Amino acid sequence: MPRRTSDASRASVTAELPRRFLERLVEAVGPENVLTDPADRWVYGYDNSRKQAPPEVVAFATAHAQVAVILHACHEFGVPVVARGRGTNTTGAAVPLAGGLVLSLERMTRIVSTDPANRALRVEPGTLNQAVQDEAAKHGLFWPPDPTSAAYCTVGGNIALNAGGPKAVKYGATRENVLGLTAVTGSGETIHTGVYTTKGVVGYDLTRLIIGSEGTLAIVTEATLKLTPLPEARRTLQAVYRDIRAATQAVVAIMGQPVTPCALEFMDATSIEMIRDYSQAELPRGAGALLMIEVDGQEVAMDAAVAAISRAAKNDGLVSLAAAKTKEEAEALWAARKALSPALRTLAPNKLNEDVVVPVSRIPELIEGLEKLSKEYGIPIVN
Repeated sequence: MPRRTSDASRASVTAELPRRFLERLVEAVGPENVLTDPADRWVYGYDNSRKQAPPEVVAFATAHAQVAVILHACHEFGVPVVARGRGTNTTGAAVPLAGGLVLSLERMTRIVSTDPANRALRVEPGTLNQAVQDEAAKHGLFWPPDPTSAAYCTVGGNIALNAGGPKAVKYGATRENVLGLTAVTGSGETIHTGVYTTKGVVGYDLTRLIIGSEGTLAIVTEATLKLTPLPEARRTLQAVYRDIRAATQAVVAIMGQPVTPCALEFMDATSIEMIRDYSQAELPRGAGALLMIEVDGQEVAMDAAVAAISRAAKNDGLVSLAAAKTKEEAEALWAARKALSPALRTLAPNKLNEDVVVPVSRIPELIEGLEKLSKEYGIPIVN
């Protein structure tokens, strides 16, 4: 539990931050929610990127009004501010490089309202992605964004980074699954964006502008999420290929036919070997690449969907194509995929994560180019 701010520790940062600013923070959230002790601040100076830059002060907000007061004070006194959820991102987005204030939203965890009739859920930014899924599932619904850290990451973080996950291939990333936002601008003004309906064609689309802006345009204090009905059935396939080119050609073919998979994940040989010790899934040895393919929808349509995907997945480089026979087998395959990042971190503590995007038709070219760079510069690249 973080220690309460003492007069001595508060004085230690007064030289860097105006005393009146610190007093304003304490007035806004209470002394128990302001941290200035170096040991306490250290924890909020890094995220899952392993980068470190301690802030001069940390404040915990529990309500929209507090965020508005704090941002107004930051604007007035010229204090840099970084908003933070659970710090699960791997890009350094929550590292306060300029010092100043880290504004933690991890205690804003209310599910404000659930509206199954309109497939909507209003939540505060500190709500965990998994908590959203659990609440939505009670009503036969789900929220499509499902990043690897779904059990621990917050909705606010998902919005800040426009998080996706395997299901983005069919359902879109966060930007496609948020109806509206309540947020506070850098000057402390409250704004409301978006609509409460599927169709909303009038005015500027500020909701989609703010999503993915990493807190640089406004800090979100409430989000109205667009929910989707849970599919009746789901099938998971594992396709093993002799080499990367064959696998990436299959991706192009799969995405070029009418049945859109709800997830399509690619792993190269290095990935497969790396996670073998971290997973209970049966992963092939000596494979050049692997595709995990998932289709969902009505039970009556599953056989036809699997057949269509299987036809598209077949080419001269296909070694094997098999469907998970049980729910447990499917879960083991996805557990293997989600084990990749922790496995990489164990072997390479300073690894760099990059999300890269190219048109589907150029995926083979991308992967081949990365292989050449890896060999040329002697830098391991895991895809």
